[in-house]
Amino acid sequence: MSTAHTLVIVESPTKARTIKGFLPKDFQVLASMGHVRDLPNNASEIPAKHKGEKWANIGVNTTADFDPLYVVPKDKKKVVKELKQSLKGASEVLLATDEDREGESISWHLLNVLEPKVPVKRMVFHEITKEAISKALSSTREIDMELVHAQETRRILDRLVGYTLSPLLWKKVSWGLSAGRVQSVAVRLLVQRERSRRAFRSAIYWDLKARLEKEGAEFDVKLISLEGKRVATGSDFDEATGDLKGGRKVKLLTEEDAKSLAHKLSLEEWKVCSVDEKLTLRKPVPPFTTSTLQQEANRKLRLSARETMRCAQGLYERGFITYMRTDSVHLSEQAIQAARGCVSSRYGKEYLSDKPRQFKNKARNAQEAHEAIRPSGEVFKTPSETNLQGRDLSVYELIWKRTVASQMADARLTMLSVEIEVSQAVFRASGKRIDFPGFFRAYVEGSDDPESALEGQEVLLPSLKVGDLPKSKNTEAVGHQTQPPARYSEASLVKTLENEGIGRPSTYASIIGTIVDRGYSILQNNSLTPSFTAFAVTALLEEHFPDLVDTSFTARMESTLDEISTGKVNWIPYLKTFYKGDEGLESQVHSREGDIDGGEFRSVSLEGLSSLVRLGKYGTYLESKQLGDDGKPITATLPQEITPADLDEDKAEMLLKQKADGPESIGMDSLTGQKIYLLIGKYGPYVQRGLVEEIKDLGIPKGKKDNVQLFSSPHGLYIKSGKSNVLLPEDVKEDQVDLELAIKVLADKTSKKVPNPKRSSLPKGVKPEDLTIEEAIGLLQLPRFLGDHAEGGKIQAGLGRFGPYIVWDKGKGEKDFRSLKAEDDVLSVDIDRALELLAVPKRGRGGRIALKDLGVPEGEKDNIQVFNGPYGLYVKQGKINASLPEGKLADDITLDEAVELLTAKKGTKKKPRKKTTSSRKTTKSSKETIEKKDIKTKKRPSMATTKTGRLRASPVRVISAEKK
Repeated sequence: MSTAHTLVIVESPTKARTIKGFLPKDFQVLASMGHVRDLPNNASEIPAKHKGEKWANIGVNTTADFDPLYVVPKDKKKVVKELKQSLKGASEVLLATDEDREGESISWHLLNVLEPKVPVKRMVFHEITKEAISKALSSTREIDMELVHAQETRRILDRLVGYTLSPLLWKKVSWGLSAGRVQSVAVRLLVQRERSRRAFRSAIYWDLKARLEKEGAEFDVKLISLEGKRVATGSDFDEATGDLKGGRKVKLLTEEDAKSLAHKLSLEEWKVCSVDEKLTLRKPVPPFTTSTLQQEANRKLRLSARETMRCAQGLYERGFITYMRTDSVHLSEQAIQAARGCVSSRYGKEYLSDKPRQFKNKARNAQEAHEAIRPSGEVFKTPSETNLQGRDLSVYELIWKRTVASQMADARLTMLSVEIEVSQAVFRASGKRIDFPGFFRAYVEGSDDPESALEGQEVLLPSLKVGDLPKSKNTEAVGHQTQPPARYSEASLVKTLENEGIGRPSTYASIIGTIVDRGYSILQNNSLTPSFTAFAVTALLEEHFPDLVDTSFTARMESTLDEISTGKVNWIPYLKTFYKGDEGLESQVHSREGDIDGGEFRSVSLEGLSSLVRLGKYGTYLESKQLGDDGKPITATLPQEITPADLDEDKAEMLLKQKADGPESIGMDSLTGQKIYLLIGKYGPYVQRGLVEEIKDLGIPKGKKDNVQLFSSPHGLYIKSGKSNVLLPEDVKEDQVDLELAIKVLADKTSKKVPNPKRSSLPKGVKPEDLTIEEAIGLLQLPRFLGDHAEGGKIQAGLGRFGPYIVWDKGKGEKDFRSLKAEDDVLSVDIDRALELLAVPKRGRGGRIALKDLGVPEGEKDNIQVFNGPYGLYVKQGKINASLPEGKLADDITLDEAVELLTAKKGTKKKPRKKTTSSRKTTKSSKETIEKKDIKTKKRPSMATTKTGRLRASPVRVISAEKK
């Protein structure tokens, strides 16, 4: 821009596009794309003048008041350059980043990096509407340095904990692990719950239920007491022993007792002895905070915390909802009036609360933004008025309903309780009548459909009074088994973290994401199941650094960080106390590192398991306490899919027995005459035609380091040495093979490499014990030809890395895949079903269906399609995406325009760095310097960044887990 303008800087392009519509024409809005500088992510980002410093790898000068070393990452240098260019014609700068601590920190970094010579103001708002932006323009302020210090202290603390403990875990447990201030506490919560589940001892108890009838209306009753004693329920049993808790004066029924009593009581007279009706009120829950939105979206929509926050971020930046990172349940007067207007117009005035409702925070350390998450504006758009789709619509509807319900009248209910005597037993019937639904009409926690939930909540009983004699229709004994404590779901873990005051709700999504990404937990059926690595790391931290995984200690740390944000605590002395001194983290790690036995923490002992689980260099394996024929413990690789939750004594014995005795054949393949085996490997159970077995070790050739071995396989005898596997001629017998012959065969360039035996994994849901020989043969014959396509090419069914599929092979390398549905069987799916699946348009990333197919450009093989993503419309060809210009609709875009957009996008892709030949001219001294640096760097794994921006170790080769 050449004319003077006001430069407004926000975090994202979406937010920039939305806010631009509410600003004067002489305002230019640009996006910083998040933080423009941060602590170094890897060694290459450390400035040359600091590379020799001991603290440089951490990125914090722990010897100089914890001065952080901030750098502009390579991927942000272009952004910074563009911002500086726009500054040249600016008359003032408005930093309009988010209103929380991180937003304040981003603005502070922008101020320091850009160094503007014109006036700079901080502009904050909690919703992107015309009114909110106008108000923010008239009430700008300075950057709040107390908020900045609080955020920087968190960043520095997280770096100190992560970079001090993670290298220790690499040495003592496994390469590439990470520790974190909040992450490690969350992992420990998962491990503690799993320990409780494994230690749990189940108990069986019995009671009775009966079906009674009064004047044609039937109802259920349940036994509550017998002979004057309360009948035992699940809460009366000790979880650790399975026995009744001490001091419980209850009646425990056996199966025999219960069945005998059921028969006896069915012949007796039943009489109502008490009737109780109790009026009760249910009040609506507060509008959403960050954590309650994550919890409810997980329960109702089955969205992860990360997915929920991604949707909410997009809704906020497009102006649909208020700021989504908040602990507050407060609603502004504008929001209250908007919500009450929705209630009045949609449900009627009788559904309005008597007076406007305000709510108070109950969460510990509540702070951040000033209002709850709600629809934005003075008038709330109904979900149908937004034109949103998919997850965005579901999340918006959740927020809209919860906000509107908060201003609705209480639900009035009558709780009914009827007790009925028969002989010496007392039964109880419980009912519930909804007298006035109130806010239930709009919102019921945990339910997608309020109307259906109303029907499900109401349990009606017939009109009963004391002395009535209902008739017995059926009486039966019912057995129960106590259940272990449930694993954490994302929703329950978020709730626990918030209740304990651990971390900030705005970080929970990334924390849970990191736990899953790093392999500390597996998300199965919406439950977080800890891995063996999680058990090992937690055990080490509990024994040697108990404070760092203690919930109370972490909560106190969080409170101190909040006090820093209000100026009550000075951040530098706090960091010194935490990290330096005799009790500081640095000293603890240095003093205890030599005492930590890595072997101890690379083994995991589980409740109820006689064998040990060990973390090997290349995977996890079982180790028996009994010795094999060679005098060493028997070991067996654990499939990756097995977690501590799945591993019981029977499964462990089966794996060890298979390794010790060798696999058993499950039958013969009639087509080849070879035996079929069911095996268990690192990636789970699979079937294999024939076996690979070592026959003898031929020794090590002179001058070589790898031994030479003779093996048998379904394809014949072969020689193996190092990575070389070559078949022997068919006429060579086993007793003819010696080291000399093997060396000749290995050296012969005409020798054929040995093919792998034909094998196939088991489809998801198929249990090894249920597999038949016919199914095994069918799996080994995949891919299966289904028929020819009318447009040319063949259609097949197969089983791949991501499950069963059908594929249309069009020829010349062009293939069209479709995943089979849960109801389809890869062994029986036919050509008609395959064509039906192929007729359904392939979904894009995130499950999106193309809005428009523009066709295939001339001379290319991939078609171009138009999609609607969280940040607007875009075109996609192969793996390249390009956003449509502002105002351009899907119906307007042409193939030529799309090609032009994609060509421009391809031109911005980073080019691979060219190799130089300057190493030939390297002097001796410089070579020595390089060699010394190389030797030094071999002491720790090379670093790379993950999607979360944290450091991780580079991956290692995966081979057999038992090669420790």
